[in-house]
Amino acid sequence: MRFDLKAYREPDGVTSLALDAADLPSARRQAETQGYRVLSAQAAGRSSLRRLFPGSGFSVSLFGQELLALLDAGMSLVEAVAILAAKARHPEAKRILGELRRLVCEGRTFSKSLAAVPGAFPALLVATVRASEQTGNLPEALRRYLAYHKQLNGLRDRVVSASVYPLVLTGVGAFVVLFLLGYVVPRFSKVYEDIGETHLPLLSRFLMHWGKAAGDHAFALGLGFVALAAGLVYALTRPGTRATIERHLWRLPAVGEQLRVYQLARFTRTVAMLLKGGVPLVFALDMTGELLRQPALQSGLDAARNTIREGRAVSDAFGAYGLATDVGIRLLVVGERSGELGEAMERIAGFYDDEIARNVEWFSRLFEPALMLLIGLLIGGIVILMYLPIFELASSIQ
Repeated sequence: MRFDLKAYREPDGVTSLALDAADLPSARRQAETQGYRVLSAQAAGRSSLRRLFPGSGFSVSLFGQELLALLDAGMSLVEAVAILAAKARHPEAKRILGELRRLVCEGRTFSKSLAAVPGAFPALLVATVRASEQTGNLPEALRRYLAYHKQLNGLRDRVVSASVYPLVLTGVGAFVVLFLLGYVVPRFSKVYEDIGETHLPLLSRFLMHWGKAAGDHAFALGLGFVALAAGLVYALTRPGTRATIERHLWRLPAVGEQLRVYQLARFTRTVAMLLKGGVPLVFALDMTGELLRQPALQSGLDAARNTIREGRAVSDAFGAYGLATDVGIRLLVVGERSGELGEAMERIAGFYDDEIARNVEWFSRLFEPALMLLIGLLIGGIVILMYLPIFELASSIQ
């Protein structure tokens, strides 16, 4: 979710920030890690528009890909940033890249330049670049971050693509049901007015009562439906409503476990990327805390971080506070013994991704036919109840 913040930092003065974070406290912490003192913060009003039209702003992944291509071609960092700033067309991208070019030309390090541009570059990218400055291998750091970004979005895209067909099917089914109840049934109720209610089956009688009420109060029902839909959309855009829905989803046994594995996959992959980039473990855990949105996982991370600072093994800390599954704990033990903790966490994240992908595929194969059957029964039931009196009348004439 995107948040608009007004913050103060020397020597920039009061600055407006736009940050992506899980919630408002996470956005505040993210700004404070960049050296800002937050004056005010609120949810961005245009966040939904930005998600629908991602090309309307500045893309960090596209910037990283283009910068990496220019660096691989032999250009210096200053030349590459200047070229990207010159070719930018969108006002937001032009502003961000222009500011970045100015900071780099002033002699600041690339990581400090990225951090100095308000709300444009995520803290993970800044930390990865800062670690690469010690080795002088910026292209490798960019490749690592882009690979991480692609893998992280790949899991999300698989979940989204699996939900597209059920959502379309539900929307079409709801439209057909509303069309039958709001347009067809009221006209059938007028046809059956002369027959008399006593000659109608009980369920058909209820349906015709609805049709008569819908026909007599069509405008009020239509207005009420529009108001209900608008209220529902507005409620879903509120952070409190989404947080309430998420809390209830966490309480469902199967769904809650999958949400936990999904958050652990993002968290573990991010920590792996930072460790492979040379970031110390405790610092990496500090930076990735906002990826764990469930309160139990957040408190578990705080406790695990303290025990790791005290010298306890990572596998013991993660296992004790629920930050890894049984398989993940075993892989962490192997990584600690070999000294390749980053590689071990990368394998754990891949294992989590595969588990989520299998469960999503299994759920879609089971849910889609069940949803089709439910919508078919609902539409078919309405049609049968409309025509049942005609069938009975025809049989009585014979």
